[in-house]
Amino acid sequence: MMQTVLSLVLKTGPSLATQSGIGIVYNLVKYTAPAFIFGILFSTIRTHENAHLSDYGSYMAKQFSALFVPTFWWTLAYLLIMPNVQQVNHYHNLGSFLWHFINGNAAPHLWYNTMMLQFIILMPFFWWLSRWAVKSTHRLYGTLLVTTIGYFIWLFFYDHFVFYGPQMQHWYLLDRLFVSFIIYGIFGSLAWKKHHQLENLLRRFWGIIAIILVGTFIWTNLELKSFGHPVNLANAIYYKPSMTLYALAIIGLVAALAFLNIRQHSRVLQPMHFLATYAYRAYLSNVFWLQVIWHIFGNSLSNNHPVWAIICCYILTWILAFTSAYVFHVSWFAVKHKFNF
Repeated sequence: MMQTVLSLVLKTGPSLATQSGIGIVYNLVKYTAPAFIFGILFSTIRTHENAHLSDYGSYMAKQFSALFVPTFWWTLAYLLIMPNVQQVNHYHNLGSFLWHFINGNAAPHLWYNTMMLQFIILMPFFWWLSRWAVKSTHRLYGTLLVTTIGYFIWLFFYDHFVFYGPQMQHWYLLDRLFVSFIIYGIFGSLAWKKHHQLENLLRRFWGIIAIILVGTFIWTNLELKSFGHPVNLANAIYYKPSMTLYALAIIGLVAALAFLNIRQHSRVLQPMHFLATYAYRAYLSNVFWLQVIWHIFGNSLSNNHPVWAIICCYILTWILAFTSAYVFHVSWFAVKHKFNF
């Protein structure tokens, strides 16, 4: 959510110092999409550890209700109610409308939904891989090595051909192809299978991981700074070694903190689980509520006090997004119960 807020405020032309600050904060919070993919695969393997292809139908039935249905309605809302938030270009006929419906261009954040839902559809592959890879140490390390090398080859390919490359305008949809986030999916799958060993490693080496996090965060900001001003957030992409290592480092520290809270039976776990239930639906709606806030006061506030605009717009968007997700969820269940369907 913060990324969208920062992008809007940056478009109002703040001072160079504020632009630089926005770029730093943008890089700081850019781990969220990789962490979400890691978490989805970790959680799904945990809850479906013995699942096979025969379980795919029941699995998809649950995911259809939880993920695909809200995605459908919010995508439709953006295209019909807020067509101005479309990305790259606008639909002009039924064919382009349907294409925008599935390619993630209906709103600035829906590229992620397009990418994430591919992991849901391909879940049988991860069920199989997670079981196959942990049958021996050689398979586990081999899978980790092939995944890492293969992913960094993909980063080199993307940097050479797409990021200011010859196919920049034609292959931009590659950023929402599941391959672009595959390392987080595979690592998340294997993390649950080896969560006891992972927990021990994180307890021993969290300090080193923290150093890596700081170093890679500085690296990402130096890369963005090299493009000069005005700051263009399109230059702070996910698909580069610095951001990949930063995301993996922060995922490691978040996992270490999670394991610590579980060991200590922390009181924070219950509210975190509650928020996690509605996180995806809140994310779907956040641009809708941000646009409402932006047109009421956010734009004018940003022209005079951009930092306060970031703080206020983010907090209000977060509250409205989660509140609407909860209210819609409860209301839908009430309707289903009343009419018995």
